[in-house]
Amino acid sequence: MNKKNLTERDICTKFINPALKLAGWNMQKQVREEVPFTDGRIIVQGKLYARGRRKRADYILYYKPNVPIAIIEAKDNNKPVGSGMQQALEYAEILQIPFVFTSNGDSFVFHDKTKALGQVEKEITLNDFPSPEYLWNRYLQEQELDTPKAKEVIEQDYFVDDSGMSPRYYQQNAVNRSLEAIAKEQNRILLVMATGTGKTYTAFNIIWRLWKAGIKKRILFLADRNALLTQTKNGDFSPFGNDIMHIIKNRKIDKSYQIYFALYQGLTSNDEDKNAYKEFSKDFFDLVVIDECHRGSASEASAWREVLDYFSFATQIGMTATPKETDDVSNMDYYGKPVYTYSLKQGIDDGFLAPYKVVRITTNVDEGWRPTKGLLDKYGNEVEDRIYNLKDYDRTLAIDERTETVAKKITEYLKATDRYAKTIVFCVDIDHANRMRQALINENADLVAKHWNYCVKITGDDEVGKQELDNFTDVEERFPVIATTSKMLTTGIDTKMVKFIVLESNINSVTEFKQIIGRGTRIREAEGKVYFTIMDFRKATNIFARPDFDGDPVQIYEPKPEEPVVPPEDEDNTQIPENGEPINPDEFKPTKPIVDIDEEESEIKKFYVNQIPVTVVNERVQYYGKDGKLITESLKDYSRKNIEKEFASLDDFIQRWNTTEKKEELIKELAEHGILLEALREEVGTEMDAFDLICHIAYDQPPLTRKERANNVRRRNYFAKYSATAQRVLYSLLDKYEQEGIISIEQGSVLKVKPLNEMGSPVELVRAFGKKKDFDQAVKELENEIYNIA
Repeated sequence: MNKKNLTERDICTKFINPALKLAGWNMQKQVREEVPFTDGRIIVQGKLYARGRRKRADYILYYKPNVPIAIIEAKDNNKPVGSGMQQALEYAEILQIPFVFTSNGDSFVFHDKTKALGQVEKEITLNDFPSPEYLWNRYLQEQELDTPKAKEVIEQDYFVDDSGMSPRYYQQNAVNRSLEAIAKEQNRILLVMATGTGKTYTAFNIIWRLWKAGIKKRILFLADRNALLTQTKNGDFSPFGNDIMHIIKNRKIDKSYQIYFALYQGLTSNDEDKNAYKEFSKDFFDLVVIDECHRGSASEASAWREVLDYFSFATQIGMTATPKETDDVSNMDYYGKPVYTYSLKQGIDDGFLAPYKVVRITTNVDEGWRPTKGLLDKYGNEVEDRIYNLKDYDRTLAIDERTETVAKKITEYLKATDRYAKTIVFCVDIDHANRMRQALINENADLVAKHWNYCVKITGDDEVGKQELDNFTDVEERFPVIATTSKMLTTGIDTKMVKFIVLESNINSVTEFKQIIGRGTRIREAEGKVYFTIMDFRKATNIFARPDFDGDPVQIYEPKPEEPVVPPEDEDNTQIPENGEPINPDEFKPTKPIVDIDEEESEIKKFYVNQIPVTVVNERVQYYGKDGKLITESLKDYSRKNIEKEFASLDDFIQRWNTTEKKEELIKELAEHGILLEALREEVGTEMDAFDLICHIAYDQPPLTRKERANNVRRRNYFAKYSATAQRVLYSLLDKYEQEGIISIEQGSVLKVKPLNEMGSPVELVRAFGKKKDFDQAVKELENEIYNIA
């Protein structure tokens, strides 16, 4: 057997797997091969999108299920034994795995991140691969977790879900790091996880393992909205069984349960004697989990803090997407540094969260407006003489024309994209939300005439709006489409289908901004929700430039007055294709907000004026690059630099294009490296395909359109060597290339769509060429003819 002729898979089967068995690894329970652990970043180009490559480990070794301990990167025998170590180390860093191996079938290179072996990296024989117990004990020693008490905590099994659902890698990390912290007797723990990444499901797995081990016997789960309590108890926490779980309501305390759910405000009262939490002894709970802990639990002045101080003997785990760090409030001062952080940016990069675009709109009064002397508002009040700007609008001064202009732009966008796209308009206060609703109703009178609840105000003071909240969040319900709100929808609501978020409120806090963005980050790929758009009228998206912001948009568009409100590459009606790898099934149950979150609005004197000319002023189109930095040069120059980094010369690119079996994979790879082909096509010519676009942009080659390339093939009489049926198939494929591009003829289903499905069944069409391999070869030759590659 010549080892050099073996594939990477053969190396795994014939050499790596036997080495693992010899070392005592259970191949069914402890070893997983070819493990994808991300979904692949969604790459948005106009209305089109693609999935980037999923991160995939050749092997992950587990001491116990969901407790990874080692990673192996395999290579074929033509590569050195240490080849692939850097990629393996990158994956190990993401997965938080301490031991890393590479192998080409001759031996292993062993990288020990714990440095327990006295050296970081060394080569070992196939027969010397370490056992599960050896690696686990080395890890425990290095982490100072090798005591019987610590092992009792961290070696407790995860819950086994009959449905097959298991934690994603970052949830695994959050659970394991939390248990390790508790095993080290750390009593204040902070987990930071972006909105939409399953904090409640993560909390369940932490509590389950601690409860099953008998380490934590009485648990209090604190939240800030009633609906979340019921949903958590009946959803993620249902494996505990109703007999041991209880929701505290109406301040009535029953001490016969083990797991309690309560609202912060349900345990406290303005009347000290009615504080329900004091009916429990201070040491009643072993564990308190605080959901959305940024909402005030760390504030010294907060009533919520009273609850935490009272149960100070308990281990307390704070969970938030947005830890609060101000002069007055500090989550980290209370809990300590996060034991694990999974950011918005990481969630978008991994493909678990939806990316977003930004459309910035500026009006002529945004920089400042001053009333004429003695101007009276609509109600006869003299408007105070000073300069008003964005901070004042709709708080102390309401300009009807500005509200109407905003409503027109919102409606213009919806009409150009999807009038039934779920939309949230964040307003300054309840009064502003009401006036915005009226303006939007007037702009959408045709749909409102048929559906009264096309646009509704959802605020704490509006009973009808509260009743419509369930319909707005329901994936199956079409109406309401537009919700105007003040504070109520900023947090704690799982709006899976929201595709459009409008900022008409002054937002200065990164915490609030991230919470608002979180309303759109859920992905519903089956329903076409793979990204969302933010329309900003208040310069709130300047927060992107803040150093503490970590999730940049894929595009910023600032239209000029005569330009459409939709970014240019979004104007076509191309349907979102079902390409790329499918996302995991939707795993997390929706959450709903507290309905009285709109705070009592302070009495601020507000002037209401009209007959003020308001127009949109000109700005520019901006893109964010692959590194999350704003592109300040032309898109063409930026793309040329990125192409030249990937390919040393024109010949190098042509060689890569020719040898790539699926051009779609190469195009995806280019997109991952910041080469935005759809945007470029809009700038330099819509009829060029990816090949000509790159050759023209980077190497100054004269471009050919798809039509010109197709006609060149037709003139060469290339099809004469095929049968009549085969010629018809190839001519149809060429027509399809001319109309839709090269990717369309590479699809495995191309023979099942018009016009090819009208010529015969896929089997009959393939038979015209001989066997399947003959058909595939004919398609490959057709591609070579299209690009005239010898």
